[in-house]
Amino acid sequence: MTGSSDGYTPHPYIGGRSAVLRTLAAWRTEWPGAPRVVILTGSSGSGRSRLLAGFLMLCDPEFRKALPVDEMDPSAVPPALPAPAVPAAAGRTASQVLWLVADHYKLSASSTKGVYAELASLDRPVTVVVPDLDRAGPVRAADEPARVVREVLKPLAATETVRLLTDVPRELAAELAEGLPAGAAQIIDLDDPQWADPEGLVLHADAALNPQSGVPELPFTVDPGQRRRLAEAIGRRAGTNHLVVQLAVHSILTAPNGFDPTDDQYLPASVGQALDLHSRRLGSDPQTLRLMLAPLALAESAGVPVELWRRLAVAVAGPDLAEAIGNGMALVAPFVEPVEEEDGRTLLRLLHPAIGDEIRAGLAGVRAAQSQVAVALLEAVPNQDWGRADPYVRDHIAGHTLEAGLLPQLLTDPGLFVHADPVRLRAAIEAVPTEGLGAAARTYLRTAPLLTRTEAPAQLRAALLETAFVEDGLPEYAAAVHRLGIDLPWQTLWSLPVPGIHAVTIGSIPASGDEPAVPVAALAVPEGTPDAYPIGARGGSALLVHSLVQRTPLGDTSPERILQPSEEERASAPLALSVGGDYLRVWSRADEEIVAALISDVPFTGADLSPDGILLVATERGAKALRILAQATPIAS
Repeated sequence: MTGSSDGYTPHPYIGGRSAVLRTLAAWRTEWPGAPRVVILTGSSGSGRSRLLAGFLMLCDPEFRKALPVDEMDPSAVPPALPAPAVPAAAGRTASQVLWLVADHYKLSASSTKGVYAELASLDRPVTVVVPDLDRAGPVRAADEPARVVREVLKPLAATETVRLLTDVPRELAAELAEGLPAGAAQIIDLDDPQWADPEGLVLHADAALNPQSGVPELPFTVDPGQRRRLAEAIGRRAGTNHLVVQLAVHSILTAPNGFDPTDDQYLPASVGQALDLHSRRLGSDPQTLRLMLAPLALAESAGVPVELWRRLAVAVAGPDLAEAIGNGMALVAPFVEPVEEEDGRTLLRLLHPAIGDEIRAGLAGVRAAQSQVAVALLEAVPNQDWGRADPYVRDHIAGHTLEAGLLPQLLTDPGLFVHADPVRLRAAIEAVPTEGLGAAARTYLRTAPLLTRTEAPAQLRAALLETAFVEDGLPEYAAAVHRLGIDLPWQTLWSLPVPGIHAVTIGSIPASGDEPAVPVAALAVPEGTPDAYPIGARGGSALLVHSLVQRTPLGDTSPERILQPSEEERASAPLALSVGGDYLRVWSRADEEIVAALISDVPFTGADLSPDGILLVATERGAKALRILAQATPIAS
């Protein structure tokens, strides 16, 4: 983009928006009278994300070296300052956004309240820029953008040491500014004539049509006069919406044959018109295009694998459109973009969320369409083995079923719990009222923070869920986890919900007559615990005895009968134990390889390992025994 009405070189990425850039530069400079909080908004596709990205280029000390800042309007260029905190909201939860701020400024707080308190106590202002709020959250139907505004941005805006810049959907802009002192916040609506940039739209269209940008050489792209005339017509029709400009150009270049650059009838004034006019120009029914794009409008995350998209499109549109879908890439091309994954797969996604908004608004029912998508996704799981499912199906079916109102019915499959991405599955489950969840889903929700915090792989997720199911009295789900074909490091034998355990010991009751020796777990508990023997002075400890292997309490067992393994027995055992605050490891003495690692969301209060490999652990919530299944290398004699 070259040229500028005021003689300055426009921003090479934005190509205009001088009035807004001047306001943002004043905000960054902390110019007297400049607002402390700036809120960019506008209709979807108005260019607020692109504008914010371009401004951040000027705020990044390294990136601005590549920009012609000496040739740009000096009032629209902020001074060279340290980079602000930029916790991008796209795909993240409200909590994640806040902790990115805390990490950037190296805060020592351990709670959300502590973060705000620490920011408020700083002796200097800090700058925070939060882009892409409309794309917040791992699951769309969970409405994470509203949570980020209410739980993160409003408290940040209310903290006087924080200078905040963000772009938000129009329906959230006033809510974010509400309650702030007069003059503290400014809302910039890019659709307002005060901030409109018609010349920027023309520059956008002209640059997109220029063969120097890689487009085909056509009479109306090669000839500067024809190109400028067409760019002006596109910009005039688009009003204030940069996305409409982009879609108009894409449509023209996708099918240039027969296009008359002097006829404005096929130039859109809205996203919806861009869809419909492109369809008619290619001789297709506009509804066909919308149905073909519906799975992408209903999709989650970065996009849908191409082959899966075709399957979902048939599910939504019906088998009568299967042939059109199979041959319809020219029809959908202006509105989609391919994404190459690291594993070589090609995903397809909509060019902009506003296209999805338009298509969703035109569906007879979003919930019904999502139900059709969910059924097709379930049918795509090979033999209902989630370990073999396509990553998109595995990780995103929860988002689809949430919007379809079917998620609780899905939350009975341990295979899904184990294999699905825990961040996305947790976000989807948290969006369902607790009373609507079954017991297994509640166990998953209790365990999910541990899974997400540790970024646990599938094997560890399976192991942690197996023991959590036993803890919550769901042994049938624990057994189902063992049938998933995953080599688990342990089998949880039993769990005892007794609070206050502060030490554990493994021992045995010696054989007597025909009765064999019985391995036992001795749990040190507060005096007064039911079925426990007092072992100290009044008000002291008591001992609760439980079978080590069976789900059997041994409340009538005298502590004097319990024998502990000798030091020689422990030293000659093939496995050994290392214990930390909230983790422990079982390792082989012969090669020092870890064979099992257990982590907890609360500190361990006791742990012991029997010579034959049964692990006994306790936390403030209770105790459990796990048989270590991994084979240790025998110790050489």
